[in-house]
Amino acid sequence: MAEYESKMNKTKRILVIDDEPTSLDLLRRILEINDYEVLVAGNGMEGVELFHDNPCDLVITDMVMPKKDGLQTILDLRVDSPDLPVIAISGGGIIPKERYLTVAGYLDQVIAIAKPFTIEAIIEAVEKLLQERAVRPEASE
Repeated sequence: MAEYESKMNKTKRILVIDDEPTSLDLLRRILEINDYEVLVAGNGMEGVELFHDNPCDLVITDMVMPKKDGLQTILDLRVDSPDLPVIAISGGGIIPKERYLTVAGYLDQVIAIAKPFTIEAIIEAVEKLLQERAVRPEASE
C-alpha cells in the first residue's frame, strides 16, 4: 500500500505551450507554486518535440499560435499519447476565442478556458484532469 501511495504523491509534470511570454511565465509560476514540475514551449512545434523527449502528465496549450496551432498540437500529441489530458486556452485572434475553445472542447479529456483566466480556474482544471487520469484503468498501465 505504501508503494501505491508514493506513486500517487509523486510530482506531476505539466507542459505549457504558449507563444505569449507573459502568459507562459504566469502559467509556469502558478503551477510551480502548486508543486508541479513545469516545462515550457513557445509554440506547438517546439511543444510536441519537447513532449516526445520529456513525456508529461498534462498539457496546457494556447489555441492561437504561429507555426502550429493548438488544435494541431493536441492532435499531434495524442498520436502517441491518446489519453493525454489537455487544457486548451485562448484569448482569440482573427476568430473569436469562443470558436477555438468550442472546437477543442469536443475532444475527449480537454477542458477549455478563455483568457484572461483565473488562478483558481487553471488549478481546478489541472486537478480535475489529473484526478480523472489517475482513476482510468489505461492510465495505470
